[in-house]
Amino acid sequence: MRVTTTVNGTEQSVDDVWPGESLLYLVRERLGLPGSKNACEQGECGSCSVVFDGKLVCACLVLAAQADGHEIVTVEGLGSDGELHPVQQAFVDAGAVQCGFCTPGLIVATADLLERNPQPTDDEIREALSGNLCRCTGYAKIFDAVRLAAGS
Repeated sequence: MRVTTTVNGTEQSVDDVWPGESLLYLVRERLGLPGSKNACEQGECGSCSVVFDGKLVCACLVLAAQADGHEIVTVEGLGSDGELHPVQQAFVDAGAVQCGFCTPGLIVATADLLERNPQPTDDEIREALSGNLCRCTGYAKIFDAVRLAAGS
């Protein structure tokens, strides 16, 4: 089957998509965008988070065929003109990156949160990032990065 989708603002067509192929596989392996990570393959860790038609989803739980005709934004699509997105920069500035495996999903989830709620409370941050697991930190620097990106 052929899947045509808009990824990070560019229309992409992929032929010979297997019916059981995940959106994560399509993005990483077929389109060469390795930012979204393949960790749990069960939607439990958030490392593969992308924005699908304006909604945060785990790409490992979405079939590639479901993306046909839809818009996807990955961590690679957040910045523009060679510049980091403010959330990406905040994660760097706050030192919120450890091994980096969870970071792309956390950044996409944070960008999604701040798009919907530019000044979230700590409880709102906690709720928005509850689907993203980090095994390296106690989340303090991640929260600092969210607050920094929010300007609070």
